Amino acid sequence: MTEPVEIAEVTSPIGTFRIAYQGSVVHVVDLIEAGHPPKAMPEGALRRKSPFPAGSPPRQLQEYFRGTRTAFEVDVAPFSDSEFDQKVWSVLRSVSAGHTTTYGALAREAGFRGSARAVGGSMHRNPIPIVIPCHRVVGHGGEITGFGLGLWRKKWLLEHEGAWPLKSRSAEGPRPGGQQTLDEALRPPRRSRSRQATTARSN
Repeated sequence: MTEPVEIAEVTSPIGTFRIAYQGSVVHVVDLIEAGHPPKAMPEGALRRKSPFPAGSPPRQLQEYFRGTRTAFEVDVAPFSDSEFDQKVWSVLRSVSAGHTTTYGALAREAGFRGSARAVGGSMHRNPIPIVIPCHRVVGHGGEITGFGLGLWRKKWLLEHEGAWPLKSRSAEGPRPGGQQTLDEALRPPRRSRSRQATTARSN
């Protein structure tokens, strides 16, 4: 017998989320907020209210926001016909809480080297944020960019998972010519020795 599609609302410190799921399979996670265009939900879905059964997708989402869960034990079935999106989202799910990756690194891991911008589009189309963790994808220099739910929420989620401020746990790590950590990006530029000597003489 096929499981019915259900819809539930989960409150959190960063807003209320609506989740559409079928058994242990998640189809949609959407933020309920004025001015935020709602995602299409399956027609005829049953509405469920808290308390939710142990192990159910909305219960797992509650546990994530409470800090008692770091990984979702669910399957995902996003409504998308794009093979590119499906591949990128599948690889992204291997990035665990407390870690980040970059758009370029994710493109390479998914087999689409040089497609960082296209990966950004895939993150924008992600219908299951948090469960498919597009918030763990940051810019090459550690920039917090490109999050449809608001950059402040992206920062909150990374901090909630222990990945903020970004340090060596980021996917490419600090290396010459590689991803710059947030600490490095925010550090004031170093003054050259010759300029320091000139300043000292003028004083």
